[in-house]
Amino acid sequence: MRRNLVVLGSTGSIGRQTLDVARSFKDRIAVFGLATHRNVDILAAQAAEFCPAAVALGPDVDAGAALGSVRVLQGDSAMTELVTHPEVALVVVGTAGSAGLLPTLAALRAGKLVALANKETLVMAGSVIRQVLNDGSGGELVPIDSEHSAIWQCLQGEPGQSIEQLTLTASGGALRALSARELEEVTPEQALQHPTWSMGTKITIDSANLMNKGLEAIEARWLFDLAFDRIQVLLHPQSIVHSLVTFSDSSTKAQMGLPDMRLPIQYALSHPTRWSNDLPRLDLASVGQLSFAPVDLDRYPALGLAVRAGQAGGTYPAVLSAADEVAVQAFLEKRIKFTEIPSTLQAVLDAHSPCRTPALDDILEADRWARSIACRLVST
Repeated sequence: MRRNLVVLGSTGSIGRQTLDVARSFKDRIAVFGLATHRNVDILAAQAAEFCPAAVALGPDVDAGAALGSVRVLQGDSAMTELVTHPEVALVVVGTAGSAGLLPTLAALRAGKLVALANKETLVMAGSVIRQVLNDGSGGELVPIDSEHSAIWQCLQGEPGQSIEQLTLTASGGALRALSARELEEVTPEQALQHPTWSMGTKITIDSANLMNKGLEAIEARWLFDLAFDRIQVLLHPQSIVHSLVTFSDSSTKAQMGLPDMRLPIQYALSHPTRWSNDLPRLDLASVGQLSFAPVDLDRYPALGLAVRAGQAGGTYPAVLSAADEVAVQAFLEKRIKFTEIPSTLQAVLDAHSPCRTPALDDILEADRWARSIACRLVST
């Protein structure tokens, strides 16, 4: 029996790879809905192939005749309407930034299985989402990020109380071989050349300064309901070991695989079973050597800021996430230097008066405030 799938951010990197998986498993997955903010041409081609019941667009986009007779939902609540449809069973959240938060909450409250690739959702509102998961509504949250999928896979069959430490691995990004002086002159084009992964623009820049690992650490804290100080980051340039879990008996499990997002996407949709596929297999003899090293926080100050925000909790992570979206966009538009991203984040965090136990409205207000302050900083 096929299960109906909605893909939020279907025109982005995660969305396109999710549709690759759906294309390979048409007997198991039916694409019920697709959503994008403004990439109408790509969405139209996807709709022509998968024939969804409906698509969702941002409020200010003119679809014209590109989508033909497909039902179009549009506006601020369009994605929420799509994911809560009673015929939908699976939702992949592949949107960038804070746009995934409200649809994720709505899908969970409607009892859907949500496969999350959007870091910012849990970074901003991990405590709120954890409450929804614990309230018995029936929704289930599973990870798509390769690091969190690796932890999830390592934890299968393991009692939660036996977890001692989670270790997220980081490639070091596109700029790992540059000196501190060279980082001052980095262009967006350089920072977007990731050595091992093909990802969206925002996450690729975050990978270059390891902000993505800080966001992933905060995300892991809420996904696996574990104290933040039991999560660490380790440099691993080959991107073969995606994460490790150390248990109370001193045993450590690692999940390995070639850097291909289709595997964690497929596992999120197929769990608890594993579907056979034709993806390339890992050949360790060809890889030859796996190396690991601690992270130098002086070189990667963005990671240090994320760690401190995660430790402080409250609305600090939401402020960090919002300010990072603004700063990364400013760098991509060449309005600030690459090395000014962390200094912008530091200034916003320093100016913030946190709410220690925030409700959803507090989080949304902190997000709005941080964007306003960050926009002012990158415009001066």
